[in-house]
Amino acid sequence: MTDQISNPPGLLPHMMIMAPHASALGMTVASVETAEVVLHVPFRSDLVGDPERGVIAGGVVTALLDHACGQAVMAALKDYQTIATLDLRIDYMRSAEPGLGVFCHAHCYKVTRSVAFVRGQAYDRDRGDPVATAQAAFMLNTSARRSSKATAI
Repeated sequence: MTDQISNPPGLLPHMMIMAPHASALGMTVASVETAEVVLHVPFRSDLVGDPERGVIAGGVVTALLDHACGQAVMAALKDYQTIATLDLRIDYMRSAEPGLGVFCHAHCYKVTRSVAFVRGQAYDRDRGDPVATAQAAFMLNTSARRSSKATAI
């Protein structure tokens, strides 16, 4: 499976401004739909974790999963608000293939008043053969909603 990389104008500026690590890692947005995103980190030699094997470091995959899950939450919300990772569980299944970048598909499947729930999977060639999967929960900034309601009264 090949994802065509493009940078939707609405999400990318927030991603880069609010998360400098995404820019430093070279993350790009491959696609955005309601409550779903696909991000990509291209292969770079400075991102290699094991020089003998030539694969992207696990920490890069972790950052990609966390960021993609957060962006899926943003894609699920009607209005922009700050969020924070409450819980992130990652299961690593295998190393990425040497010399390949990594994609991450994330889907925000439930949003409550204060928490959003997301599943994600990182992969190199085929989404059906993941490098790692994630289950995450994000806190929504409920204080911003309360203060905006208070000023409207």
